[in-house]
Amino acid sequence: MIEVEKKFILTSEDEARLIKNAAFLNEKSFTDIYYDTDDFFLTSKGQWLRSRDGKFELKIPLAQGAEHFINVFEEIVHEDVIRTKLNVRKESNMLDDLTKVGYTPFCTCRTTRRTYRKDTFTLDLDRVDFQDFIYIIAEIELMVHEKSEVKNATEKIITFAKGHALTVGPVRGKVIEYLWRMRVNHYQALVRAGVVKDV
Repeated sequence: MIEVEKKFILTSEDEARLIKNAAFLNEKSFTDIYYDTDDFFLTSKGQWLRSRDGKFELKIPLAQGAEHFINVFEEIVHEDVIRTKLNVRKESNMLDDLTKVGYTPFCTCRTTRRTYRKDTFTLDLDRVDFQDFIYIIAEIELMVHEKSEVKNATEKIITFAKGHALTVGPVRGKVIEYLWRMRVNHYQALVRAGVVKDV
């Protein structure tokens, strides 16, 4: 599956408009640990390797629409496929094998997520605890099967957001926000690589 998403910082009024008449699906909490090498091998390519409550996931960018600040990712959740993408041989468990080839944690956060469904859109409202600070962010998402569907999904998200009077502009995702605040060297490396636009 391909995830097409746009991030927003919401006022309380924005949130009320957005979730009005939406179907509440669930609330859950999870801990993410993000990994990379000392030279930012993955994140400098816009790739994000994380362990979510112990299960590894890899997000690979398929497109970044600068015009609307939309992110498009392929989400890989099968360990064998992740190993193939990262060229990590199976010798032990995933964590040990990653550590052996130089991957270490650079960010840990605990997210409490409220998820809603409105029309065909998934709305994720996140409260992210980094211990040093709290970050509150929302995402409007559509999942599609083919790259050919991304442009249409992007237009739908923008139309939906504008229909709810949301501000469409650049927003730092939770890990980028963490790097911006707490790991300036890593953040600047991503700016130089063109992964992050400094806003």
